[in-house]
Amino acid sequence: MSVESLKDRIPDHAKDLRLNLGSLATDISLSEQQLAGTFVAVAIASRNPDVIRAIEAEFGPKLSAEALSAARSAAAIMSMNNIYYRFTHMAGGDYAQMPAKLRMSVIARPGVEKADFELWSLAVSAINGCEMCVRSHEKVVREAGLTSEQVQTAVRIAATVFAVSVTLGELSAVG
Repeated sequence: MSVESLKDRIPDHAKDLRLNLGSLATDISLSEQQLAGTFVAVAIASRNPDVIRAIEAEFGPKLSAEALSAARSAAAIMSMNNIYYRFTHMAGGDYAQMPAKLRMSVIARPGVEKADFELWSLAVSAINGCEMCVRSHEKVVREAGLTSEQVQTAVRIAATVFAVSVTLGELSAVG
């Protein structure tokens, strides 16, 4: 499976997704590692096994073993953090001042450049709808020197991959 195989499965009513997926897969505003890691992390966050397989087949070989593990780690840790911090933000009260008491050591030592891991975490947080995490990771990547265009590209990848996952999931559900 590959990005081309995903594009071939996208129906005509969602042809814009096909076009966006194709152009984002060759985007030059991100480094190869940033681009590939973003695709892998958001594919995992999309929760669609076919999309995960196709994206990992296409972009996994473009990453070192450490970078592939870091992209997977970004998806995993943000799946936990986004739920927790979204709750603390929505509930208000004293929850935001309480220690999370959740292990998140991978954030301190992700095995890749901090800015890349933070970019992947930002893209996953956008999918998971955690405002607090989006703001936090966006601040870190901007302070690390990434441009607003690079941040936007990562979020466009997240939006497109998630939409492809929804569309292909809908096709599977209705046969």
